[in-house]
Amino acid sequence: MKSVMLIGLGRFGYNLAQELNELGHQVMAVDTSEERVNRVMPIVTDAQIGDATDEAFLESLGVDNYDVCFVAIGSDFESSLVVTSLLKELGAKKVIARASRDMQRKFLLRNGADEVVYPEKQLAAWTALRHTTDHVLDFIALDNEHAIYELDVPEEWWGKMVGDLNIRRRYNLNILTLRGEDKRGIPVNGDTVFAQGQTMFVLGRWSDIQKCLKV
Repeated sequence: MKSVMLIGLGRFGYNLAQELNELGHQVMAVDTSEERVNRVMPIVTDAQIGDATDEAFLESLGVDNYDVCFVAIGSDFESSLVVTSLLKELGAKKVIARASRDMQRKFLLRNGADEVVYPEKQLAAWTALRHTTDHVLDFIALDNEHAIYELDVPEEWWGKMVGDLNIRRRYNLNILTLRGEDKRGIPVNGDTVFAQGQTMFVLGRWSDIQKCLKV
C-alpha cells in the first residue's frame, strides 16, 4: 500500500482514484471544484478543495509525505506545469503528470515531472489496434517500439510444440506465457504444445508481430 496525492478530479482523475482505491492505496484527492471533491470522497482516504497552484496551500498538504503525486489536470496546461514544478520544489518523491501531446510532455519533464502519461493517446492506440486487428486482444506499450501483446494462438500452431516453431529465431518474438480457456497462466518452454482456445502473451515489436501473424 502506498500513499498517493491526486491533483485534478476530472474524468481521468476520477477514474484514476477508483483504480487506486481498488488497489488498496491511501489517496489524498485535490481539486478546485467542491462538486468533484464531494463525488470522489467515498472512494478516497481524504480530499481537499483548493487551488494546487497556490504554493502555501500545496505545502500545507505535506507533499513530501506521499510516495507518488499524480497531476491529472486536463483542461489547463499552465496550471499543470505550475503544480508539477511546485511539487518538486516542495520535495515530492515522484511526480507523474498527464499530457495530451508531445510538446506538453517536454515541458512537463523540464518542470520536474518524473514521468508523463498520455491517457487519450494510449487509449486511442489500444482502440485502433484492438478493433482493426483480429488476433490482438490487448497490449501494454513498453517504449516506442516494444510492447507485450495478448494474441490468439493461430490455428496453424495448434498441436505443435513451441520449440519446433522457432518463433524467437524466425520472428524475433518472445512468448512469455500462455493462457487457457480457464484464464489460468501456463508456463512456456520448448516442449509446450499449443492448443485451441489458448491466448499467448508475446514481447516484441509490432512489425515483427505483423510478419509472424501475416496481418
